[in-house]
Amino acid sequence: VQLQASGGGLVQAGGSLRLSCKASGIILSVFWSSNLSWYRQAPGNERELVATLNSGDTNYADSVKNRFTISKDNAKRTVYLQMNSLKAEDTAVYYCNIRHRSGNYWGQGTQVTVSS
Repeated sequence: VQLQASGGGLVQAGGSLRLSCKASGIILSVFWSSNLSWYRQAPGNERELVATLNSGDTNYADSVKNRFTISKDNAKRTVYLQMNSLKAEDTAVYYCNIRHRSGNYWGQGTQVTVSS
């Protein structure tokens, strides 16, 4: 399984970005039943969980609630993170993660920089 993350970039505070993470080498039934997550890591900080999607249920870190939305397209084997009302403190490298009983997989990360 390989994960390719994209969509990061430089945006002004208050702006929006949508991150995508496309999975390859994974069959539909495994993708559909996997726990899908986005994490982020800012310089000097530990990697933190941002959002999770599992069996239709979503969970968010308190710092991003009501601003970020995680979703997926099963047919495209892609998980998304819509980020609105971005703040300078959202600046980080964002990683997608797929966890299944068959394994735990990470994307390469995409940089999000929010200028204040």
